[in-house]
Amino acid sequence: MVAMTEPAAGTAAPSTHPRTPEVLWSKPESERGGTPLLVLFHGYMADEQDLMGLADHLPADFTVASVRAPLAAGPGYSWFPLAREGDYSVERVVEGVSAVSDWLDTVRGSHSSVSLLGFSQGMAVATSLLRHRPTDFACVVGLSGFTVPSEGHAFFRDDEAAAAPVQFFWGRDQEDQVITPEMIEPTHAWLVKHTKLTKILYPNMFHSINQQELAHVREFLTMTVLGRR
Repeated sequence: MVAMTEPAAGTAAPSTHPRTPEVLWSKPESERGGTPLLVLFHGYMADEQDLMGLADHLPADFTVASVRAPLAAGPGYSWFPLAREGDYSVERVVEGVSAVSDWLDTVRGSHSSVSLLGFSQGMAVATSLLRHRPTDFACVVGLSGFTVPSEGHAFFRDDEAAAAPVQFFWGRDQEDQVITPEMIEPTHAWLVKHTKLTKILYPNMFHSINQQELAHVREFLTMTVLGRR
């Protein structure tokens, strides 16, 4: 198993605006220009360091940027309230994802492409970004996560996503006790209809990421974005 709190070397970019997230980068700014960008979104009650340990297992061609969620939650942060919480709404989801979308607009011009990777609640962020800007991303990776109901909100341009489906890697364990079947069923239905889906199940991984899944993600990014095998 890969520990979800294993950090990697990077430099935190200070926020200068309430809507500008904290970001941990795998490369100094002088080495990022022209590289493909992979943006990481952590899970509930984690932070921007949580997934940076994955960078060492991914293609070195990528610049990796790990983003901190905006809301304090336990020892870490949350992208939006959980569905079971009283202050959850689709508007809260849109608010959190819009801030990330605005930040991406300030950095994407320096990179040859932008791809997304989200774990757990972070997968909901990655898929929501894809649904909002369906043609902006080279590919998306979702690990042990889910999609959110759109409730008809105009932010989610699902028809456009279905018209131009993006390559999507979805890895999970059927025995995951955190992402429940009632979350998985609509997620699977959305991905099948709106993306070019690669789905792999990993027994005994539960709500985590293992070495086999990381190897598959590396292969997926190498072939999809870099055009190599």
